[in-house]
Amino acid sequence: MKIALAFALALILGVLTTNVIGEQSPTSVPGGIYLWSLPAGVDDVRFNGNPVLSFQRHAFVGIPVSIKAGQHILTYRHENTTKKHSFTISNKNYSEQHITLENENMVTPPEETLERIRRESARQKTLYLSFTSSQKLDQGFVQPVEGIVTSLFGHKRFFNGKARNPHSGLDIAADTGTPISAASRGTVVLADELYFNGNTVFLDHGEGLITMYCHMSEILVEAGDIVNQQDTIGLVGATGRVTGPHLHWSVSLNGTRVDPQLFSSLINEVIR
Repeated sequence: MKIALAFALALILGVLTTNVIGEQSPTSVPGGIYLWSLPAGVDDVRFNGNPVLSFQRHAFVGIPVSIKAGQHILTYRHENTTKKHSFTISNKNYSEQHITLENENMVTPPEETLERIRRESARQKTLYLSFTSSQKLDQGFVQPVEGIVTSLFGHKRFFNGKARNPHSGLDIAADTGTPISAASRGTVVLADELYFNGNTVFLDHGEGLITMYCHMSEILVEAGDIVNQQDTIGLVGATGRVTGPHLHWSVSLNGTRVDPQLFSSLINEVIR
């Protein structure tokens, strides 16, 4: 509401062509989301050069977990002119998580697997940076599986004492074979077995919004399928880098992994 009022005043004063300095949001943290209420006539919002999801006149800006706190810039188009909007990212400290794996190859992969891992990483990055037509998001997002949350987004992770990338999603433990459903309507753009992620499905929900579902015991969809919210796309398993059966669920905006619980909360709130 404060953001909307700020821009209403800017429109009245005729200063939309200048930066709005330091707009803040409690969710604007590393790994979080800056939610911007879009003024009339604004489109093509971008962050770090990547287009941003716009839904019901809100821009959902994914913020990298590695970003530094401080002021950052969005660009946008208004009246055929590119303009800038400044917003503030606050600090957030994530807790550490230490995990012991029996399979050392999942901590330090052998040389002969590195080319496969690089190839799979590049494939996933291409999908995360894709920007397709918007799909129907009016039903919001639902948690893909019922179970116990065992690992939150953003944990600083150590496998067998070795530091690795922060946790890029939400882990939900459930029995092997538990159905996994689509969080929202989307197109299957990947359905394959990957080295670290095991049996994995990517759903493209449009405008740079991608969800990933990992470690399945079985994949029940194929690339190119269009699924609706709560359609079953696979079954919980323990494939890839795991300590037990669970779903690793990731949400990506403008090429950046963000907190799935936060994104679900924000988009469901906007719909209400």
